[in-house]
Amino acid sequence: MRYISTNGRSPAGSLKEVVMRGLAPDGGLYMPERISPMPDAFFRQMYDMDLQETAFSVASHLLGEDIPTSDLKKMVYDTLDFPVPLVQIHHRLSTLELFHGPTMAFKDIGARFMARLLGYFNRHEQQEVNVLVATSGDTGSAVANGFYKVPGIRVVVLYPEGMVTPLQEKQFTTLGENITAVEVKGTFDDCQRMVKQAFSDEELNRLVKLTSANSINWARLMPQSFYYFWGVAQLGKKTDNITCAVPSGNFGNLCSGLIAKKMHLPIKRFIAATNINDIVPKYIENGHYQPKPSVATVANAMDVGNPSNFARILELYGHSREAICADIEGYVCTDEEIRTTIGEVYERQQYLLDPHGAVGYKALQDHLYKHPENTGFFIETAHPAKFRETVEPAIRQKIPLPANLSRFAGGIKQTEKLSTNFDIFKNFLIRSCV
Repeated sequence: MRYISTNGRSPAGSLKEVVMRGLAPDGGLYMPERISPMPDAFFRQMYDMDLQETAFSVASHLLGEDIPTSDLKKMVYDTLDFPVPLVQIHHRLSTLELFHGPTMAFKDIGARFMARLLGYFNRHEQQEVNVLVATSGDTGSAVANGFYKVPGIRVVVLYPEGMVTPLQEKQFTTLGENITAVEVKGTFDDCQRMVKQAFSDEELNRLVKLTSANSINWARLMPQSFYYFWGVAQLGKKTDNITCAVPSGNFGNLCSGLIAKKMHLPIKRFIAATNINDIVPKYIENGHYQPKPSVATVANAMDVGNPSNFARILELYGHSREAICADIEGYVCTDEEIRTTIGEVYERQQYLLDPHGAVGYKALQDHLYKHPENTGFFIETAHPAKFRETVEPAIRQKIPLPANLSRFAGGIKQTEKLSTNFDIFKNFLIRSCV
């Protein structure tokens, strides 16, 4: 398989080149030249497979030309060594819980798979690989823990000062070893811009071997398609008219679901559910894509004012807004609505949502009310205990801290503090990586 840039000005690359580079030389995001449907035989068997078997079948279809079967199988099975249950909340509405991994966030799946894939491609190289990642919360912790102590790989996590929860921050600032946390006096968009500039800087790339672990890297985004197949399989083969609501920030999660749909997964419609950073819902509504500075909300992982992966969605649909709107609807949720939803669902259904999952729940609930013929599930992206500052007041009680999170609570924060000036960041990388 060859991969092309969404900007269309770079030569096509191999899977290894795409994983090692992260971003294309022309600043675009890599996409496979083709996405072919899964075979009919797979869909006949899918409902009887377990999670690892399902994921391996999808991975083989997407990557089987480039990685030996035994190596790929080990990567997939090692990545998904925790459950991903579909939990019914009430009639026709369920949630796919993706927070049962090591850092209790959905990004464990993409980060763990990418760590194994990058290690596979870099196993015979002499030069250290430096993984750059911008985070508004859970990406940093998932990537840092996924790559922690991996030989030959160093991780640099950029995050906006004061804009991630204390527990999220502890998950990637207390590790040390090959993990460096950079606290930026700016927004997530500033962090993402600095990462992209790093990949475009020729001098820096001559001196330092760089790749990205954000969802701009195909190796991070692609494995997220696995769990959409698994969610549909758990609903059962007799379920029709499936709608999936996806809490969306940088739009990698939704993009991976749309890729699964292009592979003929029977999801009828997706909901791009956002907080008040509503750039994509506005585009769906009026056809104008207008990035703007992000606004801080209680669903902080979705505070993105210029979502990178929308370029992939445009590419996937041939830049046709009509085609996009045929598969996707937008939904916007305010902080007040998020808090109210968390409280109401806990009181009525005894189910505890995190702020991001609350956006997905409300979007799907409103959709199903208008479309009673449909059934759906939403993506629950992180454990609610990671957002106690918001969730506890909403339900008016304390949340126990799971063991996977409490182990970070007593750690000592270690960070480098930088401004949003790229030249300062560049010099920092050269000093610390060369």
